[in-house]
Amino acid sequence: MFLEISDNLTDCISVVSTPKGLLGIHEPACAAAIWQRDPLPRFQNWIEALPPEKLPKARLILRPDAVCEALLNVACQCGTPECPERDMLIEDASALAAIFANVMQAEYLRLRLDVVDTNACRKFHIDAVTARLVCTYRGTGTQYGLSENGQDPAEIVTVPTGAPIVLRGTRWPETPLSSLLHRSPPIAGTGETRLLLVLDPVEDPAEEAEGAYLH
Repeated sequence: MFLEISDNLTDCISVVSTPKGLLGIHEPACAAAIWQRDPLPRFQNWIEALPPEKLPKARLILRPDAVCEALLNVACQCGTPECPERDMLIEDASALAAIFANVMQAEYLRLRLDVVDTNACRKFHIDAVTARLVCTYRGTGTQYGLSENGQDPAEIVTVPTGAPIVLRGTRWPETPLSSLLHRSPPIAGTGETRLLLVLDPVEDPAEEAEGAYLH
Protein backbone atom coordinates (compact mmCIF):
# COMPACT_ATOMS: atom_id res chain seq x y z
CA MET A 1 0.00 0.00 0.00
CA PHE A 2 1.43 3.36 -1.03
CA LEU A 3 1.27 6.01 1.67
CA GLU A 4 0.37 9.42 0.31
CA ILE A 5 1.39 12.43 2.38
CA SER A 6 -0.42 15.72 1.77
CA ASP A 7 1.54 18.91 1.18
CA ASN A 8 0.91 20.25 4.68
CA LEU A 9 2.56 17.16 6.22
CA THR A 10 5.59 16.74 3.95
CA ASP A 11 7.71 19.15 6.02
CA CYS A 12 7.33 17.14 9.24
CA ILE A 13 6.84 13.54 8.04
CA SER A 14 9.61 11.47 6.47
CA VAL A 15 8.44 8.43 4.48
CA VAL A 16 11.36 6.07 3.86
CA SER A 17 11.89 2.81 1.99
CA THR A 18 14.61 1.27 4.16
CA PRO A 19 15.07 0.81 7.91
CA LYS A 20 18.14 3.06 7.77
CA GLY A 21 15.82 5.85 6.66
CA LEU A 22 14.28 5.94 10.15
CA LEU A 23 17.38 7.86 11.20
CA GLY A 24 15.62 10.76 9.52
CA ILE A 25 13.83 11.34 12.83
CA HIS A 26 16.97 13.26 13.82
CA GLU A 27 16.61 15.71 10.96
CA PRO A 28 15.42 19.21 11.92
CA ALA A 29 11.62 19.57 11.99
CA CYS A 30 11.04 15.84 11.34
CA ALA A 31 8.30 14.93 13.81
CA ALA A 32 7.86 11.36 12.54
CA ALA A 33 9.48 8.86 10.20
CA ILE A 34 7.53 6.02 8.56
CA TRP A 35 9.13 2.96 7.01
CA GLN A 36 6.88 2.24 4.03
CA ARG A 37 6.60 -1.53 3.64
CA ASP A 38 3.87 -4.04 2.91
CA PRO A 39 3.28 -7.13 5.06
CA LEU A 40 3.62 -10.52 3.39
CA PRO A 41 0.13 -11.82 2.48
CA ARG A 42 0.93 -15.20 4.01
CA PHE A 43 1.83 -13.62 7.35
CA GLN A 44 -1.07 -11.18 7.29
CA ASN A 45 -3.65 -13.88 6.55
CA TRP A 46 -2.32 -15.91 9.47
CA ILE A 47 -2.31 -13.13 12.05
CA GLU A 48 -5.72 -11.80 11.01
CA ALA A 49 -7.23 -15.28 11.44
CA LEU A 50 -5.58 -15.96 14.81
CA PRO A 51 -8.07 -16.01 17.73
CA PRO A 52 -7.49 -12.86 19.82
CA GLU A 53 -6.79 -14.92 22.93
CA LYS A 54 -3.84 -16.51 21.11
CA LEU A 55 -2.17 -13.20 20.24
CA PRO A 56 1.07 -12.62 22.18
CA LYS A 57 1.00 -9.96 24.90
CA ALA A 58 4.05 -8.60 26.72
CA ARG A 59 5.44 -5.70 28.76
CA LEU A 60 9.19 -5.94 29.19
CA ILE A 61 12.33 -3.86 29.75
CA LEU A 62 15.34 -5.53 28.18
CA ARG A 63 18.36 -5.25 25.91
CA PRO A 64 17.62 -5.34 22.18
CA ASP A 65 19.62 -8.56 21.76
CA ALA A 66 17.38 -10.30 24.30
CA VAL A 67 14.11 -9.57 22.48
CA CYS A 68 13.99 -12.69 20.31
CA GLU A 69 14.34 -15.17 23.17
CA ALA A 70 11.97 -13.17 25.38
CA LEU A 71 9.24 -13.05 22.71
CA LEU A 72 9.61 -16.76 22.04
CA ASN A 73 8.84 -17.38 25.71
CA VAL A 74 5.94 -14.91 25.56
CA ALA A 75 4.46 -16.65 22.52
CA CYS A 76 4.64 -20.01 24.27
CA GLN A 77 3.00 -18.64 27.42
CA CYS A 78 0.20 -16.98 25.42
CA GLY A 79 -0.53 -20.10 23.40
CA THR A 80 0.44 -18.55 20.06
CA PRO A 81 0.65 -21.61 17.80
CA GLU A 82 4.12 -22.66 16.71
CA CYS A 83 4.51 -22.14 12.96
CA PRO A 84 6.67 -20.26 10.43
CA GLU A 85 4.39 -17.22 10.68
CA ARG A 86 4.91 -17.01 14.44
CA ASP A 87 8.65 -17.10 13.80
CA MET A 88 8.21 -14.26 11.29
CA LEU A 89 6.44 -12.14 13.90
CA ILE A 90 9.13 -12.74 16.53
CA GLU A 91 11.97 -12.15 14.09
CA ASP A 92 10.42 -8.95 12.76
CA ALA A 93 9.78 -7.53 16.24
CA SER A 94 13.37 -8.42 17.20
CA ALA A 95 14.69 -6.71 14.08
CA LEU A 96 12.65 -3.56 14.78
CA ALA A 97 13.99 -3.50 18.33
CA ALA A 98 17.56 -3.60 17.03
CA ILE A 99 16.82 -0.92 14.42
CA PHE A 100 15.12 1.41 16.91
CA ALA A 101 17.86 0.91 19.50
CA ASN A 102 20.38 1.96 16.86
CA VAL A 103 18.30 4.99 15.85
CA MET A 104 18.05 6.14 19.47
CA GLN A 105 21.43 4.83 20.65
CA ALA A 106 19.60 3.02 23.44
CA GLU A 107 21.10 0.14 25.42
CA TYR A 108 17.71 -0.86 26.79
CA LEU A 109 14.17 -0.72 25.48
CA ARG A 110 10.72 -0.83 26.97
CA LEU A 111 8.80 -3.28 24.77
CA ARG A 112 5.08 -3.83 24.64
CA LEU A 113 3.00 -6.15 22.55
CA ASP A 114 -0.53 -4.89 23.08
CA VAL A 115 -3.79 -6.56 22.08
CA VAL A 116 -6.43 -3.84 21.73
CA ASP A 117 -10.17 -4.12 21.01
CA THR A 118 -11.38 -0.89 22.63
CA ASN A 119 -11.03 2.86 22.05
CA ALA A 120 -7.95 2.97 24.26
CA CYS A 121 -5.98 6.21 23.90
CA ARG A 122 -8.39 7.55 21.27
CA LYS A 123 -7.54 11.19 22.02
CA PHE A 124 -4.90 12.91 19.92
CA HIS A 125 -1.70 13.52 21.88
CA ILE A 126 2.10 13.46 22.00
CA ASP A 127 3.75 10.77 24.12
CA ALA A 128 5.80 11.64 27.23
CA VAL A 129 8.96 9.98 25.83
CA THR A 130 11.92 11.09 23.72
CA ALA A 131 10.69 8.99 20.81
CA ARG A 132 8.57 5.90 20.23
CA LEU A 133 8.31 3.24 17.55
CA VAL A 134 4.88 1.79 16.86
CA CYS A 135 4.15 -1.01 14.40
CA THR A 136 0.61 -2.36 14.01
CA TYR A 137 0.78 -6.01 12.95
CA ARG A 138 -2.97 -6.57 12.95
CA GLY A 139 -5.84 -4.14 12.49
CA THR A 140 -5.95 -0.42 11.81
CA GLY A 141 -2.70 1.49 12.20
CA THR A 142 -1.90 4.57 14.27
CA GLN A 143 -3.59 7.77 13.10
CA TYR A 144 -1.93 11.19 13.02
CA GLY A 145 -2.38 14.76 11.83
CA LEU A 146 -1.38 18.37 12.41
CA SER A 147 -3.10 20.28 15.20
CA GLU A 148 -3.97 23.96 15.05
CA ASN A 149 -4.35 25.81 18.34
CA GLY A 150 -4.49 22.54 20.27
CA GLN A 151 -7.51 21.26 18.35
CA ASP A 152 -7.88 17.78 16.87
CA PRO A 153 -6.37 17.55 13.39
CA ALA A 154 -8.70 18.43 10.52
CA GLU A 155 -6.90 15.95 8.28
CA ILE A 156 -6.27 12.46 9.71
CA VAL A 157 -3.84 10.00 8.14
CA THR A 158 -3.67 6.30 9.03
CA VAL A 159 -0.33 4.47 9.05
CA PRO A 160 -0.58 1.30 6.93
CA THR A 161 -0.68 -2.02 8.76
CA GLY A 162 2.85 -3.42 9.07
CA ALA A 163 4.59 -0.07 8.55
CA PRO A 164 6.66 1.07 11.56
CA ILE A 165 6.42 4.73 12.55
CA VAL A 166 8.89 6.54 14.81
CA LEU A 167 7.34 9.56 16.56
CA ARG A 168 9.04 12.28 18.55
CA GLY A 169 7.71 12.71 22.08
CA THR A 170 7.53 15.60 24.53
CA ARG A 171 11.00 14.73 25.88
CA TRP A 172 12.66 15.20 22.51
CA PRO A 173 15.04 18.19 22.76
CA GLU A 174 12.92 20.35 20.49
CA THR A 175 11.54 23.86 20.86
CA PRO A 176 8.76 24.47 20.20
CA LEU A 177 7.11 21.06 20.30
CA SER A 178 5.80 19.68 17.03
CA SER A 179 2.10 20.14 16.32
CA LEU A 180 1.93 16.58 14.95
CA LEU A 181 -0.47 14.56 17.14
CA HIS A 182 -1.45 10.91 16.97
CA ARG A 183 -3.98 8.52 18.46
CA SER A 184 -5.16 4.95 18.58
CA PRO A 185 -7.92 4.49 15.98
CA PRO A 186 -11.44 4.24 17.51
CA ILE A 187 -12.51 0.62 17.00
CA ALA A 188 -14.93 -0.08 19.86
CA GLY A 189 -17.99 -1.97 18.65
CA THR A 190 -16.45 -2.91 15.32
CA GLY A 191 -15.28 -6.37 16.35
CA GLU A 192 -11.72 -5.45 15.37
CA THR A 193 -8.76 -6.62 17.43
CA ARG A 194 -5.40 -4.92 16.94
CA LEU A 195 -1.92 -6.22 17.72
CA LEU A 196 0.78 -3.60 17.98
CA LEU A 197 4.42 -3.43 18.95
CA VAL A 198 5.49 -0.37 20.96
CA LEU A 199 9.15 0.42 21.69
CA ASP A 200 10.57 3.18 23.91
CA PRO A 201 14.24 3.88 24.71
CA VAL A 202 15.14 3.34 28.37
CA GLU A 203 18.13 5.00 30.03
CA ASP A 204 17.86 3.14 33.33
CA PRO A 205 16.83 -0.54 33.07
CA ALA A 206 15.72 -0.46 36.71
CA GLU A 207 13.16 2.27 36.11
CA GLU A 208 9.58 1.24 36.61
CA ALA A 209 7.19 1.13 33.69
CA GLU A 210 5.29 4.41 33.61
CA GLY A 211 1.65 4.32 32.61
CA ALA A 212 0.03 2.46 29.79
CA TYR A 213 0.46 3.93 26.32
CA LEU A 214 -1.73 2.54 23.54
CA HIS A 215 -1.58 3.85 20.00
